[in-house]
Amino acid sequence: MAILQTSYQIRPLLLYSIQNFSTSHLPTPPHQLVSLRKSSKSIRSHRLTIQSQQTQKSELHTNTQDDGIPADDVKILARFKSRHNYIRVLEVSRRADHPFAGSRLLLLDGPGNIHSISFLLKSLTNTYFDVFATLPPIIPPGPIGILGFGAGSAARTILKLYPKGSIHGWELDPSVISVGREYFGLSKLEKDYPDRLFIYIGDALRASVREGFSGILVDLFSKGSLIPELQDPNTWEMLRKCLRKGGRVMVNVGGSCVEAEDRRRDGKLVMEDTLKAMHRVFRDKLFVLSLGNRKDDSSLALTGALPDLEAWKKALPRSLVGYVDMWMPFSS
Repeated sequence: MAILQTSYQIRPLLLYSIQNFSTSHLPTPPHQLVSLRKSSKSIRSHRLTIQSQQTQKSELHTNTQDDGIPADDVKILARFKSRHNYIRVLEVSRRADHPFAGSRLLLLDGPGNIHSISFLLKSLTNTYFDVFATLPPIIPPGPIGILGFGAGSAARTILKLYPKGSIHGWELDPSVISVGREYFGLSKLEKDYPDRLFIYIGDALRASVREGFSGILVDLFSKGSLIPELQDPNTWEMLRKCLRKGGRVMVNVGGSCVEAEDRRRDGKLVMEDTLKAMHRVFRDKLFVLSLGNRKDDSSLALTGALPDLEAWKKALPRSLVGYVDMWMPFSS
């Protein structure tokens, strides 16, 4: 199809496999909060293109996420415009020589940033959603809020890894939730965890639960960029007040890999402004984890005092342990 001749910038999705991590060595990486005005998940950046047969490489090599996917290996399951998003659901063949093989991808904005990903045969994604799944062991018991729920990638991983705790997710666009239920197994997830998963349609910045959240995951993008409210310290002060004692916020702050519809919303600069706004509220209790080939490709932020790293590792599945040592104090 003609649409496969153009490149989808699956800009928000960073594949970062850590299965072979050790505590002493990290491999070289390959690679919302519903704007509540518009939700979108940034899955680390790199420009993933869908190639026509004429543009495929002839030499044999092992593809990375930066390589294109041949058009014959991609199927468009849905494509339509909702009130808030340009929604596309892609299915990548399991035969594809690519890290996305066997996955379904949710693209929302014009540039084609990935907002959700799921694999048929595994729950971990080797993307920043897996970093989100490291939060439960370092927060007090209680509900976790997901601001920018998308199709439920973060919720699925957390629910399957941890037997306790509830998730309350906010998504601005009801069409995104409908797509999640039809193509990403969200309906089954709701049936499997009726007492632990709660989804709300509306402005994520108005999210609240009685007695506060134990943790908040923030993944709020609109039109391919972090929403402007996240560059305002007042937003972070408001979210801080939504936490229980000892609670934390973990945030996908994007980076240079994220391509906005408005070229003036440079991903790296927006990330920096967001971190500066967070720093004004959380001061020295702010840490940053960088993913990607370059420092500013894609980053996450974590609030609160640095946890006991060894205790944190012991509480995590082996496949997630490698992320713990990647957190560094934020420096402006």
